Amino acid sequence: MRSDFLPFAKPSISEEDVAAVTEVLRSGWITTGAGCAAFEEALCERIGCHTAVALTSGTAAMHLALHALGIGPGDEVVTPSLTWVSTINLICMTGATPVFVDVDRDTLMVSPAAVEAAVTDRTRVIIPVDFAGAAVDIDPMRSFCGDRNITVIEDAAHAIGTVRSGGEEVGACGTAIFSLHPIKTITSGEGGVLVTDDPEFGDRIRRLRFHGLGVDAWQRGQQGRSPQAEVIKPGFKYNLPDMNAVLGHSQFNRLDSFIERRTSLAMRYQEQLSSIPGITPLGEANSTAKNSWHLFIVRVDESEAGIDRAGFMDALKTRNIGTGIHFRAAHGHQWYREHTDAWRAGDLTNTNWNDARICSIPLFVGMTTADVDDVVSAIREVVPTAAEVTT
Repeated sequence: MRSDFLPFAKPSISEEDVAAVTEVLRSGWITTGAGCAAFEEALCERIGCHTAVALTSGTAAMHLALHALGIGPGDEVVTPSLTWVSTINLICMTGATPVFVDVDRDTLMVSPAAVEAAVTDRTRVIIPVDFAGAAVDIDPMRSFCGDRNITVIEDAAHAIGTVRSGGEEVGACGTAIFSLHPIKTITSGEGGVLVTDDPEFGDRIRRLRFHGLGVDAWQRGQQGRSPQAEVIKPGFKYNLPDMNAVLGHSQFNRLDSFIERRTSLAMRYQEQLSSIPGITPLGEANSTAKNSWHLFIVRVDESEAGIDRAGFMDALKTRNIGTGIHFRAAHGHQWYREHTDAWRAGDLTNTNWNDARICSIPLFVGMTTADVDDVVSAIREVVPTAAEVTT
């Protein structure tokens, strides 16, 4: 058994990252400034989007997007229930109705057909989710939503650096939201980014992130905002400080190497877990050419593995292996169970099946191949049916 605890996720912080943040701390300007602007420019250059707006979290980005679109009572927003509940909370807090669609059993992502079937004359927005580093099949959704004047906001919190099967990097087209939380592929400590190919929408988000002022907290050619700055429309306080932005930028410069390492570890998991009954990784998505491997998720099926998810996670913890759940289906949380009139859904068979079984096992850049082997060895110990296969 391992002598040290292996968490399911851990950020990779280099000396370059530390130096970038230290330089900002010593500069005398630590809030939103030149560092944030440089990070946004780097995102646009690599991804190919027109505008990138760095914010305090992916949740903040989603909040501003829904607010900018004027989503409110009587509107419907189509999205999966198997996602982080912040999106669903925000929809409900606008007064709109989240409409849940089922996910594919193996990729955990919605299909264009399922989304289109849920659209009504009240649908204003759809929010498809890229899951665990794979890309959702979004092009058909953009097509039928464009015909109906419905906005697509891609929840790409898991998918920075992911490439679609057609060669498009996630975020290059339309509007997408990335998360920079510490467990994500790159981090700014806390943070998020909204990217868009719509300049006017990007400008609205930029104004809303800083009180609705006509200029930003940082303007090129001056330090600070103009004393003549006025509120164009009431806004919020979601601007990302330079302390965070330069960390995100430094990490972004290593994105490809991060993905390469995560992919190598994921492939080792795939190979070794294939012989363990009832411990099934996610399936490959045809819509994805390059998976960024934000998470490595397995489904623990008690009928085949001889152990349920709770027992599996507890047994790994006693062997110094950390795990997580990404995610509990939103409609299963207490408030949503008690307020069924606040949302609606069709058949959620695949969502519910996965909701009871998904489990994230360790995957992060600092892991070694020996760490992967430790996790697999521990899984073989705790899964009763694994011994039947090896004997």
